[in-house]
Amino acid sequence: MGVVEGAWTWLTTGANWAGENGATHRLGEHLYVSGVALLVACALALPVALYLGHIGKGGALAVNLSNVGRAVPVFAVLALFMVTPLRNSGYLPTVIALVLFAVPPLLTNAYVGMRQVDRSVIEAARGMGMSGGQLFLRVELPLAYPMIMTGLRSAAVQVVATASIAAMVGLGGLGRIITAGFNTYDTAQVFAGAVLVALLALVVEGALVALDRLLSPLRRRRTA
Repeated sequence: MGVVEGAWTWLTTGANWAGENGATHRLGEHLYVSGVALLVACALALPVALYLGHIGKGGALAVNLSNVGRAVPVFAVLALFMVTPLRNSGYLPTVIALVLFAVPPLLTNAYVGMRQVDRSVIEAARGMGMSGGQLFLRVELPLAYPMIMTGLRSAAVQVVATASIAAMVGLGGLGRIITAGFNTYDTAQVFAGAVLVALLALVVEGALVALDRLLSPLRRRRTA
C-alpha cells in the first residue's frame, strides 16, 4: 500500500477520529490555540496600525519592529520559552510564539492600507466638515478594508499552519497526529496529519474570503 492510499485509509477509519487522541479532539485543540493566538494578535496589532495610519506618524518604525518576528523562527521562540518558568503554563508559550508570528502581516497590511487612502479624498472629506473620528470611520477604514482583510487572511493561514509546533513540546493540536506517526514510523499517518493541517488552512482561508465578501463596505453600498 502506498503512502497516499495508507493516508486515505487512516483518514477514513472511524477509530482514528474518536477519543482523546483522535483527530476530532486534536482538531478542536488546534482551532483553540490558533483562534486565541489570532485574536490576541488582532487586538495588539490592528489598533496600533490603524491609529498610526490615521495620524501618519511612527508607522514605519512600528512595522520594522514587528517584522523582527518574521526573522526569528517560531520554533526557536517556543524552544526558548521551554527553558523558562512558562514551560508549565500550558498553551501560553505556543500562543505567544504564534502571536509574534501573526502580528507582522496584520500590522503591516493595516498600516499600509490606511496610508494608501487617496489624500485628495481625505482632504475633500475634511472640507466637508468631517471630524477626525468621522474621517476614520467613514473614509479611511472602508478604503483600507481590503488591505486589512488581506493581512488577516495571511495571518490566519500562517497561524493555523504553524500551530502544529505545539506538538513539539507535548501539547495538543493536529501536530500530535504527525509526531505520533513519526514515533511509530507510520508514514501514512504523518501524511494524513499533514493533509488535515493543509485542509484546515484552506478552509480557514475560504471562510475568511466569504466573510470578506459579506462584510465588504463596497458590497454593502451596492446592496443598500
